[in-house]
Amino acid sequence: MQLKESGEMYLETIYILHQQKGFVRSIDVCEEMGYSKPSVSRAVGLLRDGGYLTVGKDGGLNLTETGLEVAERTYERHTVLSELFMKLGVSREHAVADACKMEHIISVETFEALKKLNREIEADS
Repeated sequence: MQLKESGEMYLETIYILHQQKGFVRSIDVCEEMGYSKPSVSRAVGLLRDGGYLTVGKDGGLNLTETGLEVAERTYERHTVLSELFMKLGVSREHAVADACKMEHIISVETFEALKKLNREIEADS
């Protein structure tokens, strides 16, 4: 199953919520993302069927190894891009919003180059 931007966003949100709370349910995702219960339920079903997450008997959402890899990659891109944009003078609001859009489409090569640039800027600071 090839993930689309929305799937990556769900996985990233579940990942972040796990970091914050430890236990994540669909309702937590609804509240965090501002989506309806039916929308989240459908997405969770698709992600489960695609092998990206499991749903426990207690309703807990858990990322599979594949889901975790996607979530961590997406979150890293979001974090690095946001930081870099802010270092370039972009407001936090716009940096985060732009990073959220770009994290899904940027190539590995370009991201690695930007990550390197971000490290160089940190080293010079």
